Amino acid sequence: MRARNDGTIVQVGSALAYRAIPLQSAYCGAKHAIQGFIDSIRCELLNEKTNVTITMVQMPALNTTQFGWVKSRLKHKAQPVPPIFQPEVGARAVYWAAHHNRRELYVGMSTVEAIVGNKVAPGILDHYLGRKGYSSQQTYEPESPDRPNNLWEPLPGDHGAHGAFDQRARNKSGELHASLNRVWLAAGFVLGAATALFAGSRNSGRSLGRRTVQRIFRKVAYTQRLLLKALFLLQPVAVRCDFFL
Repeated sequence: MRARNDGTIVQVGSALAYRAIPLQSAYCGAKHAIQGFIDSIRCELLNEKTNVTITMVQMPALNTTQFGWVKSRLKHKAQPVPPIFQPEVGARAVYWAAHHNRRELYVGMSTVEAIVGNKVAPGILDHYLGRKGYSSQQTYEPESPDRPNNLWEPLPGDHGAHGAFDQRARNKSGELHASLNRVWLAAGFVLGAATALFAGSRNSGRSLGRRTVQRIFRKVAYTQRLLLKALFLLQPVAVRCDFFL
């Protein structure tokens, strides 16, 4: 990357890089460490004035196979903290991050809530997780202490990408879609507001009737629909608009 002065390093992170939870002290400690490591490397790259960039994708709970082969001493089978997303959601985020220069990318509203909530009220989250953090990470099915695990050596076979929670996992994230397209969505809201103001100014000097208000909202909705269509048509053009992303 240094030789060609180009490239992006994508580190797969987690909401737990910011908000640790019980039963996962080793995992959370590792993610906290990676977060600090990435911040340090980013500063060094900026000092070198290189075009090589580094980003971290903070994941939500994903339906991966780790819960089926991890060593567990819990009485019940382990599960990711709901809401659960399919691994393809995380994969799309990583691919997007590899082609855009964004410092960090949050995947899923649950990730945003965990990170922002920990900044606002970490003590409240401590008490909440002390009460709910154990049950939320276990199903009602009993766990066998003799189940094969990968603590000491890899388990044979191809375990695939999906875990045992396909029926509960979400295939899409509205928050991620909005985050990836935040420039266009912001432009849509601004233009919609401008349309409403313009329509309102034409009615200045007289009270806005019900029909007038309805017409304003219809114009705003129509404008936003046009912008969403333009989003999909113009998205390839905006791929390298790193300044805005």
